[in-house]
Amino acid sequence: MPDGMKVENEVFTVFSNLAKTIGYSPLHGKIIATLIVKKNPLTLQEVAKRTGYSTGMISLSLDLLEVLGVIKKIKKTGDRKLYVQLEGDLLEILKKAVIVKVKNGIAGALEEISEKKAEARKEKSPRSLELLGTLEKEVRRLEKYVDMLSGIRLP
Repeated sequence: MPDGMKVENEVFTVFSNLAKTIGYSPLHGKIIATLIVKKNPLTLQEVAKRTGYSTGMISLSLDLLEVLGVIKKIKKTGDRKLYVQLEGDLLEILKKAVIVKVKNGIAGALEEISEKKAEARKEKSPRSLELLGTLEKEVRRLEKYVDMLSGIRLP
């Protein structure tokens, strides 16, 4: 295997592992790695070929990455193919991905706490309500901290 291919495979592995670490699919990491390595916009088919995934899987993953602001889908004049490219600074992209994941987790936790508090009220359980109130307070503190982190500008 040529050295260039070895390095590309290592880049794919690093980004796949990073994506898994922050709670996303390894495919998301491979897509980002592919776009970093190639530097130019790629077609859906080129991304599928380079990552080893089907165009359907790539298309679904690109939709999420587009919502997160990681990639941008583009059309070229006179060309019917869909192209994708990275959108913005890589560190900002990773920061946004982590923030979105954590905020979704917080929202889910607050929803679950709310449901448990309703159950505790029905059961007339003051101790449960007290514990859930403490938990909610701490989750809200975390939410404020994450909001502050999301506002920090990266160097």
